[in-house]
Amino acid sequence: MVPGFPVLGIEMAFSKLLGAKMPVVRTAKRCAGGALLLALSLFSLLSLTPSTAYADTILVMGDSLSAGYGIDPQAGWVNLLKQRLDDEHDVINASITGETTSGGSARLPDILRQYHPDIVLLELGGNDGLRGLSPQQMQVNLSKMIERSQKAGAEVVLLGIEVPPNYGPAYSDAFRGVFTQLAKEYQVPLLPFLLEGVDLDNMLQSDGIHPTAEAQPIILDNVWPKLKPLLEPSSTTVE
Repeated sequence: MVPGFPVLGIEMAFSKLLGAKMPVVRTAKRCAGGALLLALSLFSLLSLTPSTAYADTILVMGDSLSAGYGIDPQAGWVNLLKQRLDDEHDVINASITGETTSGGSARLPDILRQYHPDIVLLELGGNDGLRGLSPQQMQVNLSKMIERSQKAGAEVVLLGIEVPPNYGPAYSDAFRGVFTQLAKEYQVPLLPFLLEGVDLDNMLQSDGIHPTAEAQPIILDNVWPKLKPLLEPSSTTVE
């Protein structure tokens, strides 16, 4: 009650106005009690109702295959991914043409601190292979990137690539094995070959290495089945 405020007079006036048989103050107290009970009931209900949580930020760490080399960047598969997600998730493309696993490993810590990604798509290794670098060192570099990403709270998807057959079966097998071993060791999803289904005779640029704009939707369709399960809403209980 506010000091000096004529509550009784107002109570009687509202009682007459509303035709109530009981004082307004008593009715107000009952209404307040009912509102409180309703609020508590709603809170209890919400505490048992699953809420929807989405991964907010997706980081793509790649090389020219993800940077959109030689084509309109808007036509690249990473930008097509942004369009497919329709602003439900932030997509950060930290891919650099010519990047190796060594360079990516050196850049990653700062990028993780800057963007705090929920998911990291790791598409590196192609330039290591084209330069004939050691698959063992490539595996060490990728291992560091996976561990750093997971330590930062991100889920990792490995996007593998293959070297041309002229590198010989021994090197090709060792190179391919890096991705399968890492996926098994760290229990992360693996897309064995990013360019699976791309017509390598008609969908590569004149350099014979980089895919054309026509190939980009195919690449996205390859990545999508590995990424989509991580984007599904998870049921969490509000406490």
